[in-house]
Amino acid sequence: MAPDALRLDNVDAFYGDSHILHHISFALRPGGVMALLGRNGAGKTTCISTIIGFLKPRNGAIRLFGEAIEGLSPERICRLGIGLVPQGRRIFASLTVRENLMVAKLRGPTASIPWNIDRIYELFPRLRERHAQIAGTLSGGELQMLAIGRALMGNPRVLLLDEPSEGLAPLIVAEVSRAIARLKAEGQSIILVEQNLKLALEVADQAVILNTGRCAFAGSAREIHDNEELIAQNLGVVHVH
Repeated sequence: MAPDALRLDNVDAFYGDSHILHHISFALRPGGVMALLGRNGAGKTTCISTIIGFLKPRNGAIRLFGEAIEGLSPERICRLGIGLVPQGRRIFASLTVRENLMVAKLRGPTASIPWNIDRIYELFPRLRERHAQIAGTLSGGELQMLAIGRALMGNPRVLLLDEPSEGLAPLIVAEVSRAIARLKAEGQSIILVEQNLKLALEVADQAVILNTGRCAFAGSAREIHDNEELIAQNLGVVHVH
């Protein structure tokens, strides 16, 4: 039986003396999209930081396709095949669009069709139009496309997307959503942290809800869609439109 793309078993994480993640366990299927949901402060970004290695877990195991990665450096975790699109995008403002993409280029361990600059431009035609533009002058939507493109240039086996629709106009949100759907169709394993519940449940097949650093739900995204009580209790939303 093939190993899970990413698996967390009883992960505890602390900031100083503050216990933020409590015994977090979930498994992302290969080629699956998992929505990681929760109110502000529920522990979503801490969970992403722990997976990528910015924060070392105090207890528990994190496995990437069966290989233990907990406690490794972020650089090593990235080279083993986890790509991150961080909240706030964090692109190199003084470099051009093309330079931002090229600086992130890595040959992935398993990519059958490796990501290169032409494939990124095909996914986001607007970046082709802006290829020579200084990244610091891009719009918010273009910056988000660039951040996703930069992560893909590392040919990740698992892609972590932290709040990709945050602060974007509805038209751009739809474009980002289409890009995620296309990545899913190509078999890219994705963990999506997203406040936009409608977007998250449209593209995800799995879902995890965190509430005050604990797993309140782990299962299929469809189960959440139909469970208004679960949504109201853990996300503070009445229903998904």
